Amino acid sequence: MTNTTALEAPIARRLSFLDRYLPVWILAAMALGLILGRAVPGLNSAISAVQVTQGTSLPIFIGLLVMMYPVLARVRYDRVGVVARDPRLLVSSLIFNWLLGPAVMFALAWIFLADVPTYRTGLIIVGLARCIAMVLIWNDLSGGDREAGAVLVAINSLFQVVAFAALGYFYLEVLPGWLGLATTNLHLSMGRIAASVLIFLGVPLVAGYLTRTLGERWRGREFYESRVLARLGPFALYGLLFTIVVLFSLQGHTITSHPGDVARIALPLLCYFAIMWTSAFVTGRALHLGYARSATLAFTAAGNNFELAIAVAIGVFGVTSGEALAGVVGPLIEVPVLVGLVYVSLWARRFFVEPGGSRA
Repeated sequence: MTNTTALEAPIARRLSFLDRYLPVWILAAMALGLILGRAVPGLNSAISAVQVTQGTSLPIFIGLLVMMYPVLARVRYDRVGVVARDPRLLVSSLIFNWLLGPAVMFALAWIFLADVPTYRTGLIIVGLARCIAMVLIWNDLSGGDREAGAVLVAINSLFQVVAFAALGYFYLEVLPGWLGLATTNLHLSMGRIAASVLIFLGVPLVAGYLTRTLGERWRGREFYESRVLARLGPFALYGLLFTIVVLFSLQGHTITSHPGDVARIALPLLCYFAIMWTSAFVTGRALHLGYARSATLAFTAAGNNFELAIAVAIGVFGVTSGEALAGVVGPLIEVPVLVGLVYVSLWARRFFVEPGGSRA
């Protein structure tokens, strides 16, 4: 067996049938959602009838809860404090998420969409909404550090509450004014942002923590991790696929009616994900964070909170606005791209040397 084969074999064995063909299932879920959105009259209204926050329906919340709960139930919360004391990881994450991420999206939005202010504004809003949900799935699939992921997501959540509105004002009004560009007024409620964070992260986080704590007290850690988590694990991907079907069925007509506009919005998004993920992954390796934490840093830097971005765009500009369309295209591009980056991450794992001199 060659060295390359030896390195790849553990990855192949670790992936279940569902994980191994995840891109197929995700593309099928996207296609099913688009077909349902076009073929079933009144489906959009039925799904949107009950909302947990403005612009976010109850079915999407249920899908996200089912998706995130098993991942958060896997976190060993007694290790979170150790992760939180690593300044290299925390400082790098803050720089990528709250300095570089919004700035990169701002630059790409103006480079590619300078002549379409509605799409440009929608993209900038996407760049301001740092990921607190799906990133946990990508991190888990790539073999990232679960505890580090939980810490970085919690930090993003806190910063999102206090910084989202201020950064929106800066990137849509102040900075364009300084540069002699067109400005956009954006009035946001910190209460609405806090409610979004509490619902989409707080509920599954508490559920996951209680499941881990009570499960270990009941039968011990070994039983919990070998039996309970084995039962819960597949539901994360079931929730992901359900969420994708619902999301794309809600916006199926909008997406399929504007294929040219979708393509224009997609190009800067592709550049954004490539720039953010690659630069963060390389930075993690340069800082000797190890493979697991480098992957976590990369996915938390590249991912975005599309739930919040869509809700803000719909709430401020309306459901039929160009800003809302840009927000909807976000997950259309993000989901397949980050799935692809999971496989790139697993392939790049061979270039990391862990403590003791062994390959990751």
